[in-house]
Amino acid sequence: MAGRGEIGGGQRGSVWRMVGWTIAALALLLPLVAMRFTDEVNWDETDFAFAGGLIVATGVTFELAARMTNNKAYRAAVGVALAAAFSLIWINAAVGIIGSENNPANLMYGGVLAVGIVGAVIARFKPSGMARAFFLTALTQGMVGVIALAAGFGSAAPSFPEAVVFLTGFFVALWLLSAYLFRKAAQEQTSAVAAP
Repeated sequence: MAGRGEIGGGQRGSVWRMVGWTIAALALLLPLVAMRFTDEVNWDETDFAFAGGLIVATGVTFELAARMTNNKAYRAAVGVALAAAFSLIWINAAVGIIGSENNPANLMYGGVLAVGIVGAVIARFKPSGMARAFFLTALTQGMVGVIALAAGFGSAAPSFPEAVVFLTGFFVALWLLSAYLFRKAAQEQTSAVAAP
């Protein structure tokens, strides 16, 4: 029976895990340091609690996924998907993508995340199903961008439509990269089963 260290990659896995959590803690300290030097950053306890909860939820989710498999492509796919979800939530909460963070049109991005989450659950976290789920997530992300541009949501913002176009393309690329990596993980899994 494999020991706990073997599942996570032994000593090397625990070092990477420690590095990841240290980076997460430092990311949470950045606004605290920035508040000492500029008035542009003005976080309160709620902001720190939200950011801390988001960081911990992302980290724990990756830890659980990493323990499910030793397949590097699957782990990378999960990492990319979580980075995309984390960034989408963080940007929307901080400044918004469609206009400002207070623009209700930004709530459409909740639908993007819902497609990814529901798709993953329906796929039972199997790589081939996850590939399809995150392809649909990319498609949904693109549709939200098209709807925002066509309807003129956030058109009062000075960076409209450039910000919507750029960020939509950025997130579509991340979701597609995750889908590709899940597809690669599925192919590796099939090859491993087919090998004598």
